[in-house]
Amino acid sequence: MYKGGYTGKILRIDLTEERYEIEALSPEMAINYIGGTGFAIKTLYDEVPENADALGPENKLIFAPGPFTGTSVPCASRMAVATKSPLTQAVGMSLSGGYFPAEMKFSGFDMMIIQGKAKHSTYLWISDNKVRFKKADKLWGSHTGDCQQMIKDDLGDQNIRIVCIGPAGENLCNFASIINERRAFGRKGVGTVMGSKNLKAIALRGSQAVPIASEEKLKVARGEMAKTMKNSDVLYPAFAKMGTPMVVDHLTDLGIFPLKNYSTTGEFDLSGKIGMAAQGPLTVGKAHCYNCPVGCTQLKVPKKGEYAGTLGEPEFETIYSLGGMTGVENADSIVAADRLCDELGIDTMSAGVTVAFVMELFEKGVLSESDLGGFSARFGDHQAMIKLIRMMAFREGFGDILADGVKKAAEKIGKESDQYAMHVKGLELPGYDIRGAKAHGLNYATAFTGADHCRGYAFQEIFGIPVPHAVDRFSAEGKGKLTVWNQDLRTATTDCPTMCGFLLDMALPGNALENTASLMEAVTGLMFTPEEVMKVGERINNVAKAFNMRQGLTKADDTLPKRLMEEPIKAGESKGHKISREELTQMLTEYYTERGWDSETGKPTRARLEALGLKNIADQMEI
Repeated sequence: MYKGGYTGKILRIDLTEERYEIEALSPEMAINYIGGTGFAIKTLYDEVPENADALGPENKLIFAPGPFTGTSVPCASRMAVATKSPLTQAVGMSLSGGYFPAEMKFSGFDMMIIQGKAKHSTYLWISDNKVRFKKADKLWGSHTGDCQQMIKDDLGDQNIRIVCIGPAGENLCNFASIINERRAFGRKGVGTVMGSKNLKAIALRGSQAVPIASEEKLKVARGEMAKTMKNSDVLYPAFAKMGTPMVVDHLTDLGIFPLKNYSTTGEFDLSGKIGMAAQGPLTVGKAHCYNCPVGCTQLKVPKKGEYAGTLGEPEFETIYSLGGMTGVENADSIVAADRLCDELGIDTMSAGVTVAFVMELFEKGVLSESDLGGFSARFGDHQAMIKLIRMMAFREGFGDILADGVKKAAEKIGKESDQYAMHVKGLELPGYDIRGAKAHGLNYATAFTGADHCRGYAFQEIFGIPVPHAVDRFSAEGKGKLTVWNQDLRTATTDCPTMCGFLLDMALPGNALENTASLMEAVTGLMFTPEEVMKVGERINNVAKAFNMRQGLTKADDTLPKRLMEEPIKAGESKGHKISREELTQMLTEYYTERGWDSETGKPTRARLEALGLKNIADQMEI
C-alpha cells in the first residue's frame, strides 16, 4: 500500500448528467502504472471502446499528474492528458508543465476522468473536492488568455489555475491544443476533444498538501538528484540560460534541422536568422514551472516592425515548424505566430508543418491563389503563414480542409499531394530530420502516438550521450533494441512519476532508473528495483499498442513518409543519408523481436503480455 505521493482519489465527471463522483485509487494501479501517462493510458484502454468516435461522447478526456507532482521533487509539476486522438485515431497523449499539475494534486486528486458531452458551453470550477458546473456562454469564442482572466475575475481569485481551449478547439480543428496558462498540452488534438464536449475550461484551486512517506529519505534522494543536475555540463550552463532554441543551432551543425518541408535540409543555414543569434536579442526574461530551479522557458518580445510588442516564448519545435519548415527567416514573426497559436489554442507543430505542406504544393502548382482564397503562399512568406494559421483555427475557406491535418488534407486535395504530407499515423513530424538519426526515426514510426519525439527521444544520436552505449546515428544496426529502451525508459522515469523529460536528456540518462526508484520509495513508500521501474514503462507501451490495434491500426501504420525513405539529404553534415525501406524493415523486425511481439504482424504475443500481468488484454485480443 502506498503511504504518500498519492491523494488516493480519482475524480470522475459526467458532463452529460452534470454530476461527479470520487473513486478510490487502488494500490495495484499505483504499483503497476505509477501515475501520469500510466494512469491515463490504462484508463483509456479500459474505458474507451473499440471504434469509438474520437469526437463523440463515448470518448474520454483523462488528466493525470504523478506521485512526485506537488512535492518538493524538482521539475515534477507535469501531467499527462490522454484521449483517443481525432487526428490519428490512436492514443492521443500530451504532457505539460506549469502550475496546473501541482494545483490538481493540491485539489485532492490523482486523476480526473471527463466523460459525456455538456448540453451547453460549460466550464468546471473545482475546489477542494467540490465540482461546480458553470455556464461558459460569455467565454465561448474567446482567446485563451482572455478566457483565463475572465474566469479569475468571475470567481474573484487571481491565483486560480486554469486549462482552457481557444477558437481552434471550439471549431474542432483536429490539432487544437489545451492551453495551460501560457503552456500547452499541444499535440494530437486533445483540445479538439475538449471542444467536442462543449467544455471551455477547467479551473482549480486547492489547499491540500501532498503526503510524503519519508521526509528523511526524500531529503537524501532529492539531494542526489540535485547533485546530478548540478554536475551536468548542459543543464544549468546552457539550457537554463538559452532554453530549447539552442537546439536549432545544434541540429543545423549536425545537418538535420529540417528546411522547407524536408525538401532542402542541409542546403542552407538558417541558424543566424532564427536560431540563438536572432532569438537572443529578443529575450526579456524566462519562466519557471512550479518548483523548477531551471526555468527553461525564454520570454521574447520583438522591439520593432509589424510584430513589435508581441510577447511569445517559442520553444525549439515551434521555431522548427514555423521557421525551418516554412522557410520563414523573420524571427519576429515566429514569436508572433507562436503567440497567435497559443491564443487560438492550436498546436504550433502541426500548424507549421501544415503551412509548409501548403507552401510546397503552391510552389509546385498543385494549389493556386484561387484555391487559397486569393493570396499566394510561398516558402518564406510569414504573412501567408499568419493568415493560414487563423484560417485553420476558424475553419475558414481552404483552412477547413487543412484543419483536418496533412494526412486527411492530402486525401482531399489529391494530385499525389500525399508525397509531401509529412506525418506518421496522421501526426505531423517533429523537428529532426531523421534521415540523419535513425533510432529517432524508428521511434517516429513506432511511437504509440504517431510521429512523436517525446516518446523515445534518441539522445544518444542527437546529443552524443553514450548511454547505455555510444551509437552511430547513420547506422540502422541495433536501433530496434535501442528504441525499445528509449521508449520504456522515458515512459517510466519521466512520463509517469511525472517529471520533465529534459532532465532525462540532459542530466539523468545514466541513473534515471535508480533516481526514480529512490524517489518512489521516499515519496510513496513503494519499493521498486530499477528493473521494476523499467518494466512499468514496458507495460504501458504494450497497453497503448493494444489500444491502437483495437482502434484499427496495424503494422502498416508503423512507417515513415515516402520522402524520407527515398530522397537522401542533399547537402551538409548528413549528406547522402536516408532511411531506406530495407533499413526500416530491418529496424522494425529487431524492434518487434525485442518487444516480444510477432515480427510478421507487429502484434504483442500472449507470452509477453502475460509476463507483464496483462492476461486480460491477451484474452481480449484473442491471441
